[in-house]
Amino acid sequence: MNAAERLFLDQGVAPTTIEQITSGADVAKGTFYLYFSSKDDVLAALSDRFAQQLLGKIKTAVEAQPADAWKGKLESWTSACVNGYLDAIRLHDILFYGSRPASREGLVDNIVIHHLAALLEAGGHAKAWSLDDPHSTAVFLFNGMHAVVDDAYIREKRVNRTRLSKRLEELCSRAAHVR
Repeated sequence: MNAAERLFLDQGVAPTTIEQITSGADVAKGTFYLYFSSKDDVLAALSDRFAQQLLGKIKTAVEAQPADAWKGKLESWTSACVNGYLDAIRLHDILFYGSRPASREGLVDNIVIHHLAALLEAGGHAKAWSLDDPHSTAVFLFNGMHAVVDDAYIREKRVNRTRLSKRLEELCSRAAHVR
């Protein structure tokens, strides 16, 4: 998977061959087929790994906050998500936009959204905010975060991450009706 990722970043998905992947990984072609049936399978596995790594960064940031610091947890979630996205935006775009059609399911049902929905629900139980539907709010915030980061990435030559994170933290706090 590391060899495939490097090749996809260097030359794109379409021109990359399975032979190049196996050569870059220093494994036999048969070994590749023990784990994957196609490049699409590698892309799916890389997408899963990307999401897991992003979620790991988010969880670390959220868990660094005190147990009752709900606004801080939401802000940490937002900042970690923004930075994780920007840190790997080229890979993200290859995996989720450039190589295969985006799925509607991925925009409303993924591990990062599930984590945010659980955070919003827990904050609601703690009376930190009031939400009728934590999952829909998480979908809204996740997709809105992507759109705002993409807007900044397209319009600005160099994204000011601190300003962008603060802007999104404020929007998330407002959407969650943080008390």
